Amino acid sequence: MWYPESKEILDEQVSKFLSRKTSNPPEKINGIIVPHAGYEFSGAIPGKAFALLKKQGINRAVINAPSHYHQLNGILTLNKKEWYTPLGGMTLFNEGFDENDIQREHSIDNQIPFLQKLGFKEVLPLMVGSIGNMQAIRIAEKLSRIKDAVYIFSTDLSHFLPYNEAIQKDKQTIKLIEDLDFQNFQKIDACGIYPLLILMHFCRINNL
Repeated sequence: MWYPESKEILDEQVSKFLSRKTSNPPEKINGIIVPHAGYEFSGAIPGKAFALLKKQGINRAVINAPSHYHQLNGILTLNKKEWYTPLGGMTLFNEGFDENDIQREHSIDNQIPFLQKLGFKEVLPLMVGSIGNMQAIRIAEKLSRIKDAVYIFSTDLSHFLPYNEAIQKDKQTIKLIEDLDFQNFQKIDACGIYPLLILMHFCRINNL
């Protein structure tokens, strides 16, 4: 697994990650972008991001994450009523997305314990395969109609580059996202490039 299999150890580890504080956090958080590498390597980073959701007063989340194990064109959610981790089951909801068995997908699974520890009640896990621009727009429009939810976009950035090169590449990716630069979208270096395309259209549609 990508995190401890022991309930007690996982609970303790996630609590520690969530204790990290951000200086001058914004009052309103619509969503976060978080990595999905093993907790040993990146757990502190999503912990700091998820901690921003503590006082938002929302208990539903939508996770958009890339597909690592399935050749997929389009988007799927899990065909079960709950998503299980060592911390227990988390109730799923659906808003008309196609269903299949996607629980192997670690880019989703790694986010669930943080939501469980924060007391979220429901989650819509979405595994995103290859999609075109018009598909991304339709998905973003569909997500925009979901009420009272926060949005989690799961992606690692550049892979296997020397440290200084990775820093520069990641800064470029972050700027393209912040600028909603659709013209240069293909320059984004991230395994979650398609969830990020949905994110960018979601921000455009909702003036975020």
